[in-house]
Amino acid sequence: MKQSKDLERLLKSLDGQKYGAYKRMKGIYQFDQFRLAIDHVQVDPFAPPSKMRVIIGKHETEIPNELLDTKDKRIATSDFLTRTVDTQLKHFNRTVKGSGKNGKIFIDHPGQEILERTSVVINDKDIEIRIEVGLPAAGRKILGKVASHTIIHGIPQMVEKAIRYENLNQQALNEQVALKLDQTYIRQQLETEHLVAFVANGSILPRKSGVSDAPMKSAIQFTSPKKFEHTFNLPSGRAVTGMAIPQGITLIVGGGYHGKSTLLEALERSVYDHIQHDGREFVVTQHDAMKIRAEDGRNVENVDISPFIDNLPGKKDTTHFSTENASGSTSQATNVIEALEAESSLLLVDEDTSATNFMIRDGRMQQLIAPEKEPITPFSNKVKSLYEDYNVSTILIVGGSGDYFDVADQVLMMDEYHLKDVTEEAKEIANTDGYKREIDGDQSFGVLSHRIPLTDSFSKKGKEKRFKAKGLHSIMYGHDPINLTGLEQLVDDSQTNAITVMLDYFRRHGINNQNSIIQATNEMYHLIEHEGLEALSHFNGHPGHLALPRKQEFIGTLNRYRGLKVK
Repeated sequence: MKQSKDLERLLKSLDGQKYGAYKRMKGIYQFDQFRLAIDHVQVDPFAPPSKMRVIIGKHETEIPNELLDTKDKRIATSDFLTRTVDTQLKHFNRTVKGSGKNGKIFIDHPGQEILERTSVVINDKDIEIRIEVGLPAAGRKILGKVASHTIIHGIPQMVEKAIRYENLNQQALNEQVALKLDQTYIRQQLETEHLVAFVANGSILPRKSGVSDAPMKSAIQFTSPKKFEHTFNLPSGRAVTGMAIPQGITLIVGGGYHGKSTLLEALERSVYDHIQHDGREFVVTQHDAMKIRAEDGRNVENVDISPFIDNLPGKKDTTHFSTENASGSTSQATNVIEALEAESSLLLVDEDTSATNFMIRDGRMQQLIAPEKEPITPFSNKVKSLYEDYNVSTILIVGGSGDYFDVADQVLMMDEYHLKDVTEEAKEIANTDGYKREIDGDQSFGVLSHRIPLTDSFSKKGKEKRFKAKGLHSIMYGHDPINLTGLEQLVDDSQTNAITVMLDYFRRHGINNQNSIIQATNEMYHLIEHEGLEALSHFNGHPGHLALPRKQEFIGTLNRYRGLKVK
């Protein structure tokens, strides 16, 4: 194996040569305490940075095995190391002269969530740190001495300060691992105790701003209504008390600007675990919960929306409904059905982002328009049967209609950011106000079908068959865009990067014209569970910045691809 001194000599010898000569670096080099694998060398100074892996034996890091001996612990430790490396590299990069990414080192940058990533991977023997290095140049000529400083000195410095246990904030690492185990325990207990979400007392739900996911300073801390207060005794030895939301139909009501949507946003983000001091570290929602909204203009391919929409003018079949430009109501009906197809057991709905005619149909409108003339069965008529027939719960934000009082199992009111239980008051109003709304149509929810994707969904050839992420909410398949703005629970660009890799794998290995979308998706996630995200990538070595999305977001992306064909 080549040594670090060989790499140092090579870099210095390349000084002043054309940029393409950097490709001679590719290979594996032995440093004192680690190996450096240079997997991909950028073709010019303006291309994405070069990909490298630092491979260090677990024993060299001296990180105790009790922080690494389960998957949850490895995810927590990997996340902590990623953040520590990121901080160290920012310090190093400030010492590097030059513009852009010249001579600088980067690692995936996590947000407030703890996600399974490819940035730091811990296996049986080694820990791999996946970094990117901007190989320096003056114009298109190599700056070999600067490159040598970055790689020969900067990377070992990173390893020493950000990977070796003796130099880590050991207390913070141990606390993050303990927190992750506590969060996993609460999420497991939700199912055991027939709950859908938990919000700890003292949680900080508002965020700093619309462009910052950090907690708001001086925000009002969350306090549970006494009726819904529940205490979990956690593996760490601590006890945490807060609001436990039972399965069923939960309404969150209140005036405008009183904090209803803030609570729902915290619940929808808390399908993921959060880091210490985020304010939501003990806000835990069922992992498969899906935010449902209207999504005008989206593509729909062969979806059975007949539980909500039937008897369309022109006798259009809604058991196999397709459109390239869905309306608000048809898009929201589709989003519900697709969430059920993706095995979601909790729906999160905010009236602010919903189609009114999908959500409600009041008594006066029922009197004016005969049932046989109205093709839409509102969600208010189906939400109860959805729970009774399929055990799918709903948490619903409403402020403008009391139609859901009749079907709600619990009603909570946000009043100046304080939550109150008003279930009895809401039920009394529903029983005594004399306002009666007829429940039209079949009282069962309807049949759920499972669509089978077809191989000719992805027919592009050559460079056109590539998937490329364009930020958080957009993917290009060749020249065809896939718009993901309706998937509000995507939280990290690296999740979108991972979805592109997963789509490519799904295209090549997942579709066989026999397995349903959920069957093929579950098989792919089974592979990820056992071999990691990089098992899907056809790149050897550094697979890029990837973070695991939920299967709900993967299937949601597939459904928004306008070329999808199913039977």
